Amino acid sequence: MSNSSQSAAYESAVASMYALGHELAHLPSQKFDLAHMRKLLAALGSPEAKFPSVLIAGTNGKGSTAATLASILQAAGYRTGLYTSPHLVRINERIRVNGATISDADFVALHDRVAQAAQKLVDAGELPWHPSFFEMITAIAFQHFAATPVEIAVLEVGMGGRLDATNVVEPLVSVIADVALDHQKYLGDTLAEIAREKAGIIRPGGVAVLLPQMAEANDALGHAIVERSARGVNATPYVPPISPGAAQLRMANNEYSIGQEKRYGQEYHLQVFGQEILVQTPLIGRHQLRNVALAIAAADEMTRQGFKISASDVERGIRETRWPGRLQKVVANRVEFLLDVAHNPAGAWALRAALSELHEDRPLTFVFGAMRDKAISEMAEILFPLADRVVLAPADNPRSASPTEIRAAAGRVAVEFEDAADVNQALQRAREITPANGLVVVTGSIYIVGEAMRALGVRIEQESLA
Repeated sequence: MSNSSQSAAYESAVASMYALGHELAHLPSQKFDLAHMRKLLAALGSPEAKFPSVLIAGTNGKGSTAATLASILQAAGYRTGLYTSPHLVRINERIRVNGATISDADFVALHDRVAQAAQKLVDAGELPWHPSFFEMITAIAFQHFAATPVEIAVLEVGMGGRLDATNVVEPLVSVIADVALDHQKYLGDTLAEIAREKAGIIRPGGVAVLLPQMAEANDALGHAIVERSARGVNATPYVPPISPGAAQLRMANNEYSIGQEKRYGQEYHLQVFGQEILVQTPLIGRHQLRNVALAIAAADEMTRQGFKISASDVERGIRETRWPGRLQKVVANRVEFLLDVAHNPAGAWALRAALSELHEDRPLTFVFGAMRDKAISEMAEILFPLADRVVLAPADNPRSASPTEIRAAAGRVAVEFEDAADVNQALQRAREITPANGLVVVTGSIYIVGEAMRALGVRIEQESLA
């Protein structure tokens, strides 16, 4: 097949995926049902049963935890699959093996196989409706991991846990990152209800790795562990002291070297597997210390299940973690941008804490956009008081709030707003109005950050494996 034909086939496959609607678009009229996902996978030869896995749920931090754990496993010599969502720039980002994204050709072949199997099931009346976008992409990921094959897969739950399409696997370890209010329409209106949905990934007699959270979430998670006779593992020993006087914790903007490459991140010493290691994580912000701790604790549990992971593997894996769009610095045309995918109040508080600590003396211009089903007014009240000016932009997404809607939601915040037609125009305007010592903060949605990355020419994909 010629390059142009391959490109056309890939674009057609991606377009057919998006034609299924946004990942949440099917939910109001259709019920979650893992039986449907299992039926689709059975028709594909049950690829999810052909590799061991770790399942990671949570409201915030699950992607960072997954990326860090996958990097540790890869450093230990294991061929590691990583499945995450959503993507920033290209759909292939969601499916990686040893850091490399699925190739366009493999994506097309696997997509076509899943689409054909799904249509046969619908035509035969074995499925009541076509699988959703998320069910389709999850099936593609499982097939890719089975065919590669991977020795271990780290799977990020899409939403919730109990009825998420990823929850058809039998994980070696279940990890639950921070629980906060988000997706209340689908998961419940309280922390306890949401935590119960996340706890659905814990298996009877299994292992659950978590950290102390808000009391409501703690109680719900603790009850789930007892109810399932599971073993709860507290990752607290791997969280370094975070008081202002903690000498061993040096926060970003610390610069450290990997070969000839300069990176910013957080650096601290930690006892792991009875040895002291130097943690150098590129993930910035105090909240990331919890995510790194979860990844280390999960790796520790995997050693109990026969995986050979050393303290030096943990050190190297953390150092080599790649997880873009999380307090990521980008310099373009002599203007410094900070990209962060904060999309709910908990994420906004984490971003505010990082900005207050790392950039408290700099003028800040925000480029902000959000999905209309998010808590825009709360995010605005948390973030906008830090800004000298806010440029509002819609994402190229049907769920995106318009600048007018964001203005209305942020009505109680006294800040100067400007409207832009799209993210590219917002970035151009931010360049014009930000002083030389200023910082442009792009946030509010992963879709806004992804479009900013495209506009700024940020490349985030590692080459696909041969």
